[in-house]
Amino acid sequence: MSIKKENRPDHRYPSREELEVWIQSVFDLADEMNPGVEVIEQTAGNSFPEINHCRREFRFIRFTPRVGEPFYAYLQPAASTPAPLLVHLPGYGAEMSTHPELVASGYNVLHISPLGYAAPREFRRELMKGDNWPVLPDTVSSGAREGYRHWFANAAASVAWAQSQPEVLPERLSFFGTSQGGGASLILGSLFRDRGLRCVAADLPFLTNYPLAAGRGAYCKASEGLEEWERIHGSWEGGWKALGYVDTLSHAYRLTVPVLLTAGGEDDVCPPETVESLNSLLPGIRSLSYFPELVHRYSREFIPLAAAWFGLYA
Repeated sequence: MSIKKENRPDHRYPSREELEVWIQSVFDLADEMNPGVEVIEQTAGNSFPEINHCRREFRFIRFTPRVGEPFYAYLQPAASTPAPLLVHLPGYGAEMSTHPELVASGYNVLHISPLGYAAPREFRRELMKGDNWPVLPDTVSSGAREGYRHWFANAAASVAWAQSQPEVLPERLSFFGTSQGGGASLILGSLFRDRGLRCVAADLPFLTNYPLAAGRGAYCKASEGLEEWERIHGSWEGGWKALGYVDTLSHAYRLTVPVLLTAGGEDDVCPPETVESLNSLLPGIRSLSYFPELVHRYSREFIPLAAAWFGLYA
């Protein structure tokens, strides 16, 4: 569904004061979750089917929160520790990936799969609504009380656990990811600004400038939530405000650490102009790499760029 200009009241995004309250509510929810933690011994039978290499070099972590579904992460420890922590977030498909090249460069790498969408040996498809994960429409229809608030609380609890591990240097924390993972890395960079954050690398970031995206590509996922909000409340206003809490533009003023961004000229899922608009608002060190022919996909360029960025700042 296309979102018409008159239905894009970006001035109704939350104020900075409201955003700060919401951020604290994420950490409060993470504390309320207080998940139990179980390290799962790695065997050939409990690997994610999408992970096809380096099976013995990481360990799965099962988090069982008091609120919500159990969820999983995996930690790839650096060969020599203690070492900095790089946190990777998944795309909207909840896919998993390993990063042996970053581990070989001297980093611990934590991948998080919030909300229980992916578990060893399977995706939890019973948690889908229709044929997609509901995290974005749930965010909108709940006024940002559900959906990504719980997603980020899961991530925050996982990061706090990782920072407590003896092999991790807790004050050397960085985030990275592609698409949803890129947008989530930026928002988690905002959340962890004063909690050990060193830098962020965001590849083709989703969750960036919903008004400018205007329902194109991945941004159409918000429409279901907006329509539900309108059905209940009679207008889209509160739904747009909910989107503002998980728009990287709202968090830009908090992203004072070095930020690496990429954009693809042929990306019709996360349009390049949305990334460019974010780059113009970042207050600190920033770099935008624009690839004119790049479509929306994992690219061979990003990890070498991110590795260089981490070498400078992580």
